[in-house]
Amino acid sequence: MEALARFVSGRVTAWIVLALGAGLIGALFVLLPAAGQAPPPASGLPASSEARQVSRLLEDFPGADRTAAVLVFHRDSGLTEADRAAITGRAQVLAGRAAAPQAVRPRFSDAGDAALVLVPLEAAAVDADVDGVAERLRAQARAGLPDGLTAQLTGPVGFRADITNAFAGTDVTLLAVTALVVAVLLIVTYRSPLLWIVPLAVVGAADGLARLVVAALADRFDIAVDASTFGIQSVLVFGAGTNYAMLLIARYREELVRNADRHDAMRIAVRSAGPTIAASGGTVALSLLTLLFAELAGSRALGFACALGVVVAILVAVLLLPAALAVFGRGLFWPFVPRHDPAAADTTRGGVWQRIGRGVARRPRTVVAVCLVVLAVASLGLTGIRSGLSQTEQLLGDPESVRAQRVLDRAFPAGVSSQTIVLAPASAADQAASIARSVAGVAAVRTGPTANERTELDLTLGGAPGTAAAFTTIRALRDAYERAPGPVGSTLVGGTDATALDERDAMRRDQRIVIPAILVVVLLILTVLLRSLVAPVLLLVSVLATYAASLGLGNLLFRNVFGFPAFDTPVPLYSFLFLVALGVDYNIFLTARAREERARRGTREGMIVALGATGGVITSAGVLLAAVFVVLGVLPVVALAQNGTLVCIGVLIDTLLVRTLLVPALAFLTGDTFWWPSRRPQTPAPAGSPPVAALDPA
Repeated sequence: MEALARFVSGRVTAWIVLALGAGLIGALFVLLPAAGQAPPPASGLPASSEARQVSRLLEDFPGADRTAAVLVFHRDSGLTEADRAAITGRAQVLAGRAAAPQAVRPRFSDAGDAALVLVPLEAAAVDADVDGVAERLRAQARAGLPDGLTAQLTGPVGFRADITNAFAGTDVTLLAVTALVVAVLLIVTYRSPLLWIVPLAVVGAADGLARLVVAALADRFDIAVDASTFGIQSVLVFGAGTNYAMLLIARYREELVRNADRHDAMRIAVRSAGPTIAASGGTVALSLLTLLFAELAGSRALGFACALGVVVAILVAVLLLPAALAVFGRGLFWPFVPRHDPAAADTTRGGVWQRIGRGVARRPRTVVAVCLVVLAVASLGLTGIRSGLSQTEQLLGDPESVRAQRVLDRAFPAGVSSQTIVLAPASAADQAASIARSVAGVAAVRTGPTANERTELDLTLGGAPGTAAAFTTIRALRDAYERAPGPVGSTLVGGTDATALDERDAMRRDQRIVIPAILVVVLLILTVLLRSLVAPVLLLVSVLATYAASLGLGNLLFRNVFGFPAFDTPVPLYSFLFLVALGVDYNIFLTARAREERARRGTREGMIVALGATGGVITSAGVLLAAVFVVLGVLPVVALAQNGTLVCIGVLIDTLLVRTLLVPALAFLTGDTFWWPSRRPQTPAPAGSPPVAALDPA
């Protein structure tokens, strides 16, 4: 690290690093392909999924390359004869666009207030221009309708079009809002009209570069990275990258007071903060890579993209940012320019954070008890927690497809717009149909075509798409076929509800695999970094308590304020990943400095000095990261809004309570045992001795 620190901070070499970095980033922007703007794809079920097996077998069936648009016509007071005639006429017009015109005919509800027209379409045409197809269908359905009669698009085409429209331009909006939040908070933090520009420009370049690198590698390894994944990646790169920049700038500013030469100050800052940034970022990146063990392709893509984004942020923070700061000099801090003053460089003199540390040191048991009570009370919000949202509950903003689906659910059998497909051995098709009709929750069964010795049965379920009722019926169907003797026992159940159920089950399996993997990774990194067995365990327990508290508070907030009936299925896993990784991040900032100071001052005074030295920057970084993750709320997906809110809550708890009070109190309670089995310093320096900047090996 010393050689690297000298190179990036040297009088001449800093210019070289800055020029080479800018040139390399510019070249990569030109040479690498641009990131795509595709809407969120299917999560990507594993080969063992029954729904995926059905999907693959259907490729050999007639009409396998088709999808469906569902037009819903509705009048609150009931359809008139003129309405019915107009709907029949619109169906005839829509049939001219359908892949199977004879199948396009209106179906009227028993209550007489709604009608639906299902339009089969070629999937390739929809894939090529889903928004254009949707707009033409809406225009044709609405042309010439009587006043008061509405026509809305839903079904697979409708939901996909609304999601595509919702994500259109959100990458620019998300980037602009994120950059604005970061800029404002940096200006408030540094109280300088100049300093914020450098870290923001550097982190912005890192974000753009990360998107290009991920797009190129994802294409190379056939990983589907969608707009929502790029959105999360941008938020994470901006948040983590700015955190690392703030840590480096804080140490640089500290060293500018101790050193007359800014290049020497930057060399010491990089040598001191560089390993901490690398360890913190490495913890986040390796934690994200545990998603590669997930069954769902969407989870693997998220882990891949975000891990690469964090690696780029680390490289920029320890290479490009130090060079830029060294080149521009002390004037960047104007009007509060740090001047060389060795007499003012003593970090043991006090300050609000050291006063907090000394207060905690006087009553560590009381502080631990109060913190645990607060976290426990917040965790009570976990009572009655639920996960899993129906199709209409997963989007924000009440788009047309959701409104139309609600009309369908009220006016028709709940599963009429959802496709449930049973593939039975051709020789046992009649038996399979009979079994399906006997299962509670199946409203209708229709025999379809036969291919490759399997017959397709199209089922209509009584439960609304994506609901617990629909899932219960899917499970009952599968159980009934599995128990049946003979060839019918090999019958497979697939379709949209079966796919949603298999995705939910796969996500829960991923939680059982990925969460322990994250804990193991974090524990190993903390053990190696801190050279202790006790401190890593205490830090990990504190982060887990933060996660439980944030999940509890989030559950209360979502149910009682925002009206979300449950967490979306991926939210508990993804929020755990980000909170544990980022929570450990701040604890690494604190404890790495505490370990550095311990070698000179002892455990108690070292923790106090470390809290004084890092308290301001960690708090500022935590507030900034929390605000940045809230920006995910601009995206139109409930899961992203919930993830952003949970991370915001968790980061604030970790920054303001756990890292400030609980962790120091645990260190004071355990004393030198906190660092066991590292050797205790032989002769701690007196409290007034000036600090040195390198980590002392234990």
